[in-house]
Amino acid sequence: MKNPLKILGGIFEKNKIEEKITNLEKESLKKDFWKDKLKVQKNVKEKNLYNKIVSSFKNTNTEIKNLKEIYSLGIEEDNHEVLKDCEKKLSQITDEIKKNEVSCFLSKEDDHLDIYLEIHAGAGGTESQDWALMLRRMYLKWFDKKLFKYQIISEHKGEEAGIKSTTLKVSGDYLYGLMRNESGVHRLVRISPFDSGARRHTSFASIWVYPAVDDTINLEINEKDLRIDTYRSSGAGGQHVNTTDSAVRITHLPTKIVVQCQNERSQHKNKETCYKMLKARLYEFEIQKREVESQKNLKSKTDIGWGHQIRSYVLQPYRLVKDLRNKIESSNPDDVLNGNIDQFIEAGLIKN
Repeated sequence: MKNPLKILGGIFEKNKIEEKITNLEKESLKKDFWKDKLKVQKNVKEKNLYNKIVSSFKNTNTEIKNLKEIYSLGIEEDNHEVLKDCEKKLSQITDEIKKNEVSCFLSKEDDHLDIYLEIHAGAGGTESQDWALMLRRMYLKWFDKKLFKYQIISEHKGEEAGIKSTTLKVSGDYLYGLMRNESGVHRLVRISPFDSGARRHTSFASIWVYPAVDDTINLEINEKDLRIDTYRSSGAGGQHVNTTDSAVRITHLPTKIVVQCQNERSQHKNKETCYKMLKARLYEFEIQKREVESQKNLKSKTDIGWGHQIRSYVLQPYRLVKDLRNKIESSNPDDVLNGNIDQFIEAGLIKN
């Protein structure tokens, strides 16, 4: 067994995190701090994350020291059963350290924000629309495992199967930090269930994750820059309003950004949700203008097809899921499509 103490090296600088906790505590002592509800929520969320990291670090460090002593005794007594238990315990400790490591990368200013998740089917009709639905199911299963809350804001169903596009609002701790690297084109290769000739098809769908900004972020939106359209709702959330123009679509003319909502009975509520989504999209747009890499990602979203995919899901002729950015692979695509995508989420965080 390798020296378990070496596993902790380089994961994070504990002193810096403890300093952040101290600064957050000082912030909470300032006059009028508790009057700002959003500021309080952010402070508490950050402090809980940092306290959890430090606590985990201390517990893991103690466990490793104890394990080292037990392992040394096992070697002296040539007790293979003890050594085997040590190997098993070391594996558990390593998994815990990896979780802690992931938390250490959630330190960007907007990592704590909730998200909007958009899924758009690429060219290819029913095939791509079914693939878009499969991707939504994959993410919903992952959200369920993590106990994240979500709601479908809008949905446009395919004529035969699947969905043309969908938008979800998802809430949970450090969601944007976790999910930001999922944005891009996802490619599926399989024997089509819609092809009577049982031929292999390649389908594409795009994922777009952007932060749900809160009231602490000021963005001015000029009403003259907006085109607001209403239309009849359809799909999820719209069956009860098919006879009224309750759905809302807002186009921001300078940036060509379009948002839409149809999940509420009231046109007013749908319009309010659209404004929140537009604010989030404009915030992300500004982030991408400042970041060269994000600008490249934005460009790739305009073409859902060959040469732009970030991850491939191959079901035939072999079975493999591969992230083309960090080369992380899984030979069990069924497991991945059932929402077990942590290895891809974590790899994207660590690389970026």
